[in-house]
Amino acid sequence: MTALPRPFTFSQSSLQDYVDCPRRFELRYIEKLDWPAVEAEPVAENERRMADGNFFHRLAQQFLLGLPAEKLSRLAATPDLSRWWDNFHTNLGGLQDIPGLHPEAVLSAPIRTHRLLAKFDLIAVRDGRAAIYDWKTYHKRPQNEWMAIRMQTRVYRYLLARAGSHLNGGQALTPESIQMTYWYTDFPSDPATFHYDESQFKRDEATLEKLVDEIESLQTFELTSDEGKCRFCPYRSYCNRGVTAGDWHDAEEEAEVHEAFDINFEQIAEIAF
Repeated sequence: MTALPRPFTFSQSSLQDYVDCPRRFELRYIEKLDWPAVEAEPVAENERRMADGNFFHRLAQQFLLGLPAEKLSRLAATPDLSRWWDNFHTNLGGLQDIPGLHPEAVLSAPIRTHRLLAKFDLIAVRDGRAAIYDWKTYHKRPQNEWMAIRMQTRVYRYLLARAGSHLNGGQALTPESIQMTYWYTDFPSDPATFHYDESQFKRDEATLEKLVDEIESLQTFELTSDEGKCRFCPYRSYCNRGVTAGDWHDAEEEAEVHEAFDINFEQIAEIAF
């Protein structure tokens, strides 16, 4: 068995993969197996939706960096993009005028002998308080209870408390000063906001360290017992868990885009080992 690289860069996606299926984590991050199974059907519709989602994130980033909305609107050339962009500009256009915005911010901190890394759609810091925003292009709006326990919700708030002081004039952001909002492009008036506090911070730290310890100690990475999660996994045929992909309408929450970090670690803020 190939050993976990040292140091390994953990992210919300890799930790979610491990929680969902340890074997998926092993195949994707340790063995680095490229297994080109289709994640969702129909393929063309799923790929189009993912491409539109990625492009929407670029439009939002450019807008928050100060580009004129009217110029960006001309780039929203598909029905989904046009609708999402109109919803964004109508509901969140005022964000552009707020000081202390950090679109596409990257934070890093050590975890055990490894690194924890996250790339944020937007962090807004003002008067010692911080708001994390994450854009979701889901076809269906997920339940708040489901989003609350996702690794993204836990990792992003925790990491901002650990490594976000440079965004706040060098002063650490307390957990109580942090909140995270998921804004859904197709449900613009129904975002999900999650506040934070010291007790949650401590629970998240304990959970994240426990997961890292487990991953380091495992000799065998078992398949998930929940075969429903295999419907959208590119390794399902490799693991003899089926050959037919699930419907893309049901896949969005399970098949998040995995981070492809192409980052110069010398240029991002982090806590030293």
